[in-house]
Amino acid sequence: SIWSFNSWLSNNGQRLCCGVVEAQVLSTISKPWSSSSVAPRQSSSVSKNEMTGNNDDVIRRNRPGTKSKEMNQWPDLEFDDMDSILCVQQLIQQRIKKDPSDVLAIISPPPAQDEDVWKYEHIRQFCQELNGLAVLLQTECNPSSCPQMMATEQWIYLCAAHKTPKECPAIDYTRHTLDGAAVLLNSNKYFSSRVTIKDASVAKLASVCRRLYRIFSHAFYHHRSQFDVFETETFLCERFTAFVKRYELMTGDSLIVTLASAVDVDSDNVES
Repeated sequence: SIWSFNSWLSNNGQRLCCGVVEAQVLSTISKPWSSSSVAPRQSSSVSKNEMTGNNDDVIRRNRPGTKSKEMNQWPDLEFDDMDSILCVQQLIQQRIKKDPSDVLAIISPPPAQDEDVWKYEHIRQFCQELNGLAVLLQTECNPSSCPQMMATEQWIYLCAAHKTPKECPAIDYTRHTLDGAAVLLNSNKYFSSRVTIKDASVAKLASVCRRLYRIFSHAFYHHRSQFDVFETETFLCERFTAFVKRYELMTGDSLIVTLASAVDVDSDNVES
């Protein structure tokens, strides 16, 4: 019976687990529905030792129930102290959280950072944030209002997600582009590591950037109010434009979104 098995497990579990698991834990495993197995409810607010004090003691985790305005409220960490293969992503997101409007600081790599990995991680971050713009556009961008993916009247884009590139409603083009970029950037064939990037894979980053930029251009020329709301909060298009200029991933004549606050980036004269 179940109880007989549980009794046997309680008596023999420690021996089976080579003495690593404590008896109290085994008791919880044997009777998962007992009151002792229920973890104490934690406060939704971030505790003091998670927000202040020595960086070595800080728990960089949002507890369940944390309010959005209280999320990620821990001290910044120096890049050299980030002990993770995801340290580049962590640094980029830390800089964005600190000041999303400081685009030059966000796109400037730390000393001795591999440039290809730096570009790759930024493009991953752009894809993540562009999903927010895609959601915002859905309120008014649909196959009826925008049957083609257009920017100005001179620019009509074909969707490469199909077997043969063809015209797509703008909102579908946006979804297909973000999905395709996510598949490519997470491909073990082309990007099997977050630490090094193969030379053959680096060339694909420019193609991803060109397609992502079309989402900005469509929103700017056809859904300006939504674009302005999103850009005022995130500065994403400004950052993307500065990024592709600095690393020469797009040509100047392709950058058709005119931003009053755009920073001047000279790829030859920007310090690393």
